[in-house]
Amino acid sequence: MLIHEMTLEECRDTFTQTNLARLACEMNGQPYVVPVYLSYDENYLFGFSSMGFKIDCMRANPLVCVEIDDVKTQNEWMSVLVFGTYEELPDTPENVAARARAYELLEKRAMWWEPASVAVEHREYPKTVSPIFYRILIDRMTGHRASPDRLGVPAAPTVKDRGWLHRLLDRMARSQMSSSDAAFYNPLQNKTVFAVRSSEIGSGAMSMRH
Repeated sequence: MLIHEMTLEECRDTFTQTNLARLACEMNGQPYVVPVYLSYDENYLFGFSSMGFKIDCMRANPLVCVEIDDVKTQNEWMSVLVFGTYEELPDTPENVAARARAYELLEKRAMWWEPASVAVEHREYPKTVSPIFYRILIDRMTGHRASPDRLGVPAAPTVKDRGWLHRLLDRMARSQMSSSDAAFYNPLQNKTVFAVRSSEIGSGAMSMRH
């Protein structure tokens, strides 16, 4: 598997092709991650929600992180992160244009108002009459994608291809000098080789036997 850093343009293209994301926010040092539908537009991600814990979190700390991914296989996937700032778009004169843009983008997805407008059992927060439009100002965007390594794993070398170290070890093994109990593992031959010193040829010599 090879992992590539995505260009900014590739990250932006990914956000234009998907809507489902994971939004990470924080309240009193406790992270909170929730799936959300967002629509990308230049420097913003637009969203729509009813009142709930994630809105409480973002009001308390507007710094958020958004992640989207597409996993095809273990070796073929992509992931994009956005670091940004939450901006609520209440129904006021100064937000008319921004809310209209949010509506224009969000309505491209079928049933875009769900799940913000559907009933939820045992809900701690009552449904608001007017669900909340918001946007995330993109401060930074980064991404990575993985692809299979087409070269594969190189084959083990044949006996004919073995280098000088293999030949040296073979010659030492064939010498059959006097032995002792010393041994070591030879990863080049995938076997244990017994190595002993020979007093006959000097203190620096070693005897090898398999």
